[in-house]
Amino acid sequence: MEQFDVVVVGAGAAGLFCAGVAGRRGLRVLLLDHAQKVAEKIRISGGGRCNFTNRDTTAANFLSDNPAFCRSALARYGAADFIALVQRHGIAFHEKHRGQLFCDDSAEQIIHMLLTECAAGKVEHRQPNAVHAVRHGAECFELDTGAGPVSARKLVVATGGLSIPKIGATDWGYRLARQFGHKIVEPRPALVPLTFDALAWAPFAALAGLSMPVTVESGSGRDKGRFQEDLLFTHRGLSGPAVLQISSYWRPGHALNIALADAGLADSLSAAKAASKRQLGNELALHLPGRLAEAWLPRFDLPASRPMPELRDRDLARLADSLLHWQLTPSGTEGWRKAEVTAGGVDTRELDSRSMESKRVPGLHFIGEVVDVTGWLGGYNFQWAWASAAACALAV
Repeated sequence: MEQFDVVVVGAGAAGLFCAGVAGRRGLRVLLLDHAQKVAEKIRISGGGRCNFTNRDTTAANFLSDNPAFCRSALARYGAADFIALVQRHGIAFHEKHRGQLFCDDSAEQIIHMLLTECAAGKVEHRQPNAVHAVRHGAECFELDTGAGPVSARKLVVATGGLSIPKIGATDWGYRLARQFGHKIVEPRPALVPLTFDALAWAPFAALAGLSMPVTVESGSGRDKGRFQEDLLFTHRGLSGPAVLQISSYWRPGHALNIALADAGLADSLSAAKAASKRQLGNELALHLPGRLAEAWLPRFDLPASRPMPELRDRDLARLADSLLHWQLTPSGTEGWRKAEVTAGGVDTRELDSRSMESKRVPGLHFIGEVVDVTGWLGGYNFQWAWASAAACALAV
């Protein structure tokens, strides 16, 4: 049986990086993955340019049932550390929005960089090569793989979550964790569009393609999220950065609270009544996209053609309040096929935050998306992959 110091299962962002760092430390590392292609999630991310980190990453940008867990790894391997690696490999990049960094050219550059680091560490990479069974002996792990049995002192699980099954996502990591007695925080789609009952959504379906800045909230207490981002109307519901962000906080049966206009809308409409002879539809279109104004007014039996001076104060106040406090309850999400990441995963209360090592099984580590740590949209999940991988690789 072939023997290694470390076997890493999963050749995505976290697995590739962990294997490379461990290999460059002089360890004999084997990297395995069941899929045909390496790092597909990197390849398709950021429109093909890979939003590989966020300059402003802090622990506050992550969700978990154990929110303090991610602090240690993020503090010891931050965005600046990965940026330095990218720069050493001569990859040009730019900041697109709020600290989000993208390759100027292609996500393939990040994949090539990670493979180059693995090569420098003499990592043995076998793919496609599925792991069929894992056993834990007295001193090592034994794995039955498609290319024969192997053993290692350390086993690193970097198999990701359930999002985007068409590129190879499976529940292997969760099954392996349960095999060794670990608890799983129920996985759910995150950074995902939200859907609504067809009848309830009918008045807004014609707005598909409309994008606008909003403030959106959902959740309560520690689990409350609030974002100011762009909203996108779709035929089935809502998407865009605002909704992808809030989807990680939303729970079935709970409402979204959306401000479609600025807080001063009521005062603006009141002033327009006193000083303007514009029609209501034209006045409202100064504050909202025209298509939304047209769809909104029929809900209040207010003709768009009515001149502002003819409107009652209470009707204008009610109209403004409805746009500032639009409350609606999604029926569900677009599911795993559209989810960018998985929320939930291996319960971090059973892992060492400094090394990602199991507190139940010495030598067993979990990193990346398979763990119950989920970042906001904007490069944060990749930074968690790099940080958790580094913490593990320096500890094995």
